[in-house]
Amino acid sequence: MTVVIFLSVLLISILIGIPVAFALLLCGVALMLHLDLFDPQIMAQQLVSGADSFSLLAIPFFVLAGELMNQGGLSKRIIDLPMKLVGHKRGGLGFVAILAAMIMASLSGSAVADTAAVAAMLLPMMKTTGYPVDRSAGLIGTAGIIAPIIPPSIPFIIFGVASGVSITKLFLAGIFPGILMGVCLAIVWWFQAKKLDLMTFSKASKEELCISFKNSIWALLLPVIIIGGFRSGMFTPTEAGAVAAFYALVVSIFVYKELKWSQLYGVLLAAAKTTAVVMFLVAAAQVTGWLITIAELPQMMTELLEPLLDSPTTLLIVIMLLVFVIGMVMDLTPTVLILTPVLMPLVEEAGIDPVYFGVLFILNTSIGLITPPVGNVLNVITGVSKLPFDQAAKGILPYLFMMIALLFTFVFIPDLILVPLSWMS
Repeated sequence: MTVVIFLSVLLISILIGIPVAFALLLCGVALMLHLDLFDPQIMAQQLVSGADSFSLLAIPFFVLAGELMNQGGLSKRIIDLPMKLVGHKRGGLGFVAILAAMIMASLSGSAVADTAAVAAMLLPMMKTTGYPVDRSAGLIGTAGIIAPIIPPSIPFIIFGVASGVSITKLFLAGIFPGILMGVCLAIVWWFQAKKLDLMTFSKASKEELCISFKNSIWALLLPVIIIGGFRSGMFTPTEAGAVAAFYALVVSIFVYKELKWSQLYGVLLAAAKTTAVVMFLVAAAQVTGWLITIAELPQMMTELLEPLLDSPTTLLIVIMLLVFVIGMVMDLTPTVLILTPVLMPLVEEAGIDPVYFGVLFILNTSIGLITPPVGNVLNVITGVSKLPFDQAAKGILPYLFMMIALLFTFVFIPDLILVPLSWMS
């Protein structure tokens, strides 16, 4: 009965258009009434407790760093370098989009922000040079979901806080899978580009390549500083966020000189609005998460899937299918916040490495960002490309199938995640 009440209130609230954070609070009220625990003071305490975490401070810092990079010219220079490197090849702009998305992912960690930035700069160029708009939009949208996997990943921070798993280990574990996602995307695009008559650009000279690299070196140093700091133990993920924001501010104002002091208020306001949405979701999910624990839903889930505990691979397949279906109708952040406290006890009892599971879980929820009907990245790419929703969804299909295949490859071959993690740790 508890599960029915929880799902009914959540789904009905979302279907009638109530924002997810408020839907989660309504779920909390419904569960409290059902369990005869209703107390506004307890709800307020849990709400405050949900946002009261030092690790969550990394989110506003990385969001601010992303805003500063977009306004300060770092993003533009990041796209220029891949353009000089591979823009002359057949389908070169597609490879540029993939490389740019991977570099942007290592700077901001936000799939929606990275997709919007890359699409705004590359899609008009792809249209004018004869690239199929639906396939181009699909490629850029799918490349955008690399951002939650390559550090610094905001979803990894949220998962780490919700599960108690080391955020630093999650960041390090995401590096190789993120690179592999980009490689697989490039292979799919290469096969598609072979069949298309696409315009090629002239090859950049060594001098042009050197100038582009020199212009982008300040932007490229940021992921080196962040990952080097994790690897050496010099700073925590939260401190890395502060370093990233400060570095982006200094480079934008004093090196590239594209960000004016008068624009800083607008940048801070945009970052604050984005942060407020995420943090309110996290706080609201704490209320629901606490009640899920009180109502013993994790134990119910464990009992339901107990026959699969002796076969971790089969259990992971079932969990991944469940998460994929939920990800089609719910955004990434609420999916992570709602399912993490339910699934982690099950994962731990089955003896599955929690860091490995975290990477699979975030990859799966990231795929939900490009699946209809709710996918946020799919909606962004539809808006930027001005394509009808069904055409944009059709353009994403080949890359979506590749991402699903890669997800289940990781399920069957855990060493693709665990071995690189052991090297980096």
